[in-house]
Amino acid sequence: MIVLIDYGVGNLYSVAKAAAYVGGDVKISSAAADIKRADKIILPGVGAFGDCMKNLAATGLIPTIKAEIFLGKPLLGICVGLQILFAGSEESPEVDGLKIFSGRVKKICAGNLKIPHMGWNSVSMRNAQCVMRNLFKGIKNDSYFYFVHSYHAVPDDKKIIAASTIYGENITAAIEFENIFATQFHPEKSGDVGLHILKNFVDA
Repeated sequence: MIVLIDYGVGNLYSVAKAAAYVGGDVKISSAAADIKRADKIILPGVGAFGDCMKNLAATGLIPTIKAEIFLGKPLLGICVGLQILFAGSEESPEVDGLKIFSGRVKKICAGNLKIPHMGWNSVSMRNAQCVMRNLFKGIKNDSYFYFVHSYHAVPDDKKIIAASTIYGENITAAIEFENIFATQFHPEKSGDVGLHILKNFVDA
């Protein structure tokens, strides 16, 4: 069973539908017992970093989520669900993130380009090996995915960056570290390649 965590943010039903389409047994839940029983977890996120963290804290699920991650349970973060894995964000400087990874979320320096970064953009894997494993297995380098965001994660450890995109500057598009996976783009809105990402997570 894959639990899609319901904490009042995120396009839950679109994500659940897409993950189920590629073979996932998906349950939308805000119950700690379900998260503990789950084989995998999906952590969505839409809107402001601070609002997401406040909503998540209000559920009382943070200790359970962190405990399950550290026990090795696979987790997929999506959009702000990636960002809140880090220590904090310029968007909500008074609010701590989950601190799974060191580093902060910063506003995109887009120059003359519009903010938010919204629409399709090509994603480059960091190296050829990345294409052969985990989230990007079987996906061609420079495939296009759908983004909607104004901020992006800047990890202290660059080795966890699985893929990047360019929008005024180099932007973290996905991270992978052991059992933790996350995408800044929305796989559920990214057509066939997005479904491929979800299938790779379901099958991992």
